[in-house]
Amino acid sequence: MNVYIISDMEGISGIWREEMVNPGHAEHYAVGRKLLMADLNAAIAACFEAGANRVVVNDGHGGAPHILLEEMDQRAEYERPQSGANVFPSLDDSFTAMVMIGAHAMAGTPQAFLDHTQSSTSWYNYFVNGRKYGEIGQMAILAGHWDVPLVAVSGDDAACQEAKELLGEAVATAVVKWAIGRQWARCLHPVVARERIRQAVLSGLALVGKAGPYKIGLPATVRVEFYRTDMADPYEHHPRVKRVGPREIELVVERACDILNFA
Repeated sequence: MNVYIISDMEGISGIWREEMVNPGHAEHYAVGRKLLMADLNAAIAACFEAGANRVVVNDGHGGAPHILLEEMDQRAEYERPQSGANVFPSLDDSFTAMVMIGAHAMAGTPQAFLDHTQSSTSWYNYFVNGRKYGEIGQMAILAGHWDVPLVAVSGDDAACQEAKELLGEAVATAVVKWAIGRQWARCLHPVVARERIRQAVLSGLALVGKAGPYKIGLPATVRVEFYRTDMADPYEHHPRVKRVGPREIELVVERACDILNFA
């Protein structure tokens, strides 16, 4: 069994303020990275406990690399996304399942810690075939291209609820905190949270063979709504992208793995 883990930081246990996910706030960010590693290692260990032969971890939080490689469980492998055209460099149909650690809810979700979809400064809404998705849905769609199911998600309660609304009983979730507005969170003790993550990963991997991959109709129409008109301007003359409104662009893709490929 090969397992692919996609990580983010906003949904990591013990991260309760925005500065902890931002390299520009060195003191707080250093604590956030340590907490990220502990959650990831709990998930990696659970994968091997469940019988995994190979675990690949994707450092999925935007910007600079965030995983402290020397602190990662040495049984796992590390990689970073190349671009929207290659979000999961190693993922293929040899993988059995995907796990998402540190997830956050989509933009516009009330009482969700640091809710956003891809960019908290430019993306307002994101749709595939008319349905609104956040990053949890995007990851499920991308994994589905290779027939890989997303079987476990950890994050705040809003992120876990989003995963359940999308995937139902086909996904196990670990709620590790609750938002106080958008900027603050009430957290479980990290030891308790990591045990929740362990249990969710074990439960999710037990769904393998029962939980199918998430599929969309193809060709698919992808629409992005930006905050301002000037954010859509760069796409005005892109050969594959159509501007469909003052703040909106559309892209038609033949493959699910291209839903973030605006190159």
